[in-house]
Amino acid sequence: MLYLASDHGGFHLKETIKKYLEELGVAYQDMGANQLDPDDDYPDFAKLVSEKVVAEPDSRGILFCGTGLGMCLAANKFKGIRATAPFDEFGAQQSREHLDANVLCLGEKTIAEEEAKKIVQIWLNTDFSGDTRHQRRLSKIE
Repeated sequence: MLYLASDHGGFHLKETIKKYLEELGVAYQDMGANQLDPDDDYPDFAKLVSEKVVAEPDSRGILFCGTGLGMCLAANKFKGIRATAPFDEFGAQQSREHLDANVLCLGEKTIAEEEAKKIVQIWLNTDFSGDTRHQRRLSKIE
């Protein structure tokens, strides 16, 4: 399963990506925010998605905030989460192929909608390479 969440800073981008995922036929569950609330806090939504991804090893998450960086920082506090905040297509590909990232973090204020769609598509369609060197490095992080 793919889990999505955003705070107010990423709410509109999350709604755009939800429509895009529907066009692609990708199933997802929206963990909130369900409405634009300028007083909500990104760590609350990062926690919701991170806990789901940790509990379901084959799942992934996408988190949205103003820059993607706050969500990334918060998500990476959870053991078993490998969150990344790529700003381009190459970073999205590398985050999956080399880092086996299970949470993607995107910023509404830093990435244009069309670029975000490309990043999401690449991130969803790229597998972890499983190369020994990448496994070794990830083991060191664990």
